[in-house]
Amino acid sequence: MLIASYNPNSTGDTMVLIMNPDAAEQSVTIHDQVARIADVDGNQTLGYNFLKASEILPEIVTENGQVTLNEEQVARLNQYLSDHGFPADIQYDDKPKFVVGHVDSVEDHPKANHLQITQTDIGTGQDVQIVSGSPNMREDIKVVVALSGAMMPDGQIIWPGKLRGVQSDGMICSGRELHLPNAPQVPGALILPDDYQVGTAFDFQKAQHLFD
Repeated sequence: MLIASYNPNSTGDTMVLIMNPDAAEQSVTIHDQVARIADVDGNQTLGYNFLKASEILPEIVTENGQVTLNEEQVARLNQYLSDHGFPADIQYDDKPKFVVGHVDSVEDHPKANHLQITQTDIGTGQDVQIVSGSPNMREDIKVVVALSGAMMPDGQIIWPGKLRGVQSDGMICSGRELHLPNAPQVPGALILPDDYQVGTAFDFQKAQHLFD
């Protein structure tokens, strides 16, 4: 997975790349305007901070927030890493992180009255298990699923994990969490109209009028 963000007003010319979830023990290597964060146990790269990002990607100065890097930009970043003694291990990732899902089944969470365990079809041929606290959750609805590696509009990153001991691989989103205009400011899954196709990328632009 690959999450990139660039916020010049708060962090200057630094671009942050997140490639893997945090590890309990981390090491940081800094030189040549790059900070590499790695897992101590396996030396897996967790992410990079490019401290002078616009010197590598001049076009980034027009960005503010999450950045969608194209394949050529990833290649330039990897070349810079290689030239300065870092692993060139950034993987280009163009898979959508917000997709249309269909809730196939719902069962009560054994350890939490307000949580439910869903099996949700996201068009891959195998349902994903997502624990949800949405009060309107039920079977046979179309929803927006934030997959592992998604960055929510508020900056929260979705990772696989357990909720009260039950594995959950993603999040079923509300309109409020997606920051859609006029969305009700209360908990509850966004239930999509039937014309949304399961497995397709959620179209944020089209969704701007869902609550008109």
